[in-house]
Amino acid sequence: MDYTVIRSRRKTVAIEITPDGKVQVRCPLRTKDADIRRLVESKAPWIARHLAALPPPAAPFTQEELADLTVRAKAFFPRRAAYWAQQLGLQYGRITIRHQRSCWGSCSGKGNLNFNCLLMLAPESVADYVIIHELCHLVQHNHSKAFWGLVAQTMPDYAAYRQWLKTNGKSLIGRLP
Repeated sequence: MDYTVIRSRRKTVAIEITPDGKVQVRCPLRTKDADIRRLVESKAPWIARHLAALPPPAAPFTQEELADLTVRAKAFFPRRAAYWAQQLGLQYGRITIRHQRSCWGSCSGKGNLNFNCLLMLAPESVADYVIIHELCHLVQHNHSKAFWGLVAQTMPDYAAYRQWLKTNGKSLIGRLP
């Protein structure tokens, strides 16, 4: 069975099945390869059940689909960012739309905002959460308690939208060509 080992400073070993059907073993730095192999072999029935339960992978986005999402995002994000910036009393630079594998949005040191066009496939409230998140970085350039407090002040139920991205985001990003 193929699997990827990810070593880190964690204290326990975990086996993860990614949405695209890859098996990952996360383990402490000093875990022996033989111990990992034995664990994977002992969990083979569990791994097989979970791999079989995965839905078939969705087809990658076509260039036309990505272009359409980008056009929609270029209309949506400036309008919604202007609204939320006014609510927060903030100003930002320019807005750029991308289709990234690693993030939903970002805020540069110059106050420019970047958003992932794939957010057009999420509920509008999820996209609003990402906008608010990035706008709050204009005030707090980190993920401190003060930052999350500002996000919560603007969108008290932000955790539900953040969870939506954690639950559904990988399947969207996994469709990028």
